[in-house]
Amino acid sequence: MSDGGGLPSPAEAVIVGAELAAGHDGQAELAVRIRYSNGVVGVVLLDAATGYTLMRSCGIDSLSGLTGQSWRKILEGV
Repeated sequence: MSDGGGLPSPAEAVIVGAELAAGHDGQAELAVRIRYSNGVVGVVLLDAATGYTLMRSCGIDSLSGLTGQSWRKILEGV
């Protein structure tokens, strides 16, 4: 997995990147990379509707704007 672009480990888990991915059903998904406070980077897959809600709750219109956002923003879309 990616190291999140060389960002330092945060005090709270943050989003360090995101990209579109093909879901098993052929629908687009959003693969969100999250760096946890211990430095580990994991990936969370979101369906398209949740991905759009995440972007709206962050007030952004491109995936690059997710970098640095709190992982808690994902919960707002669930």
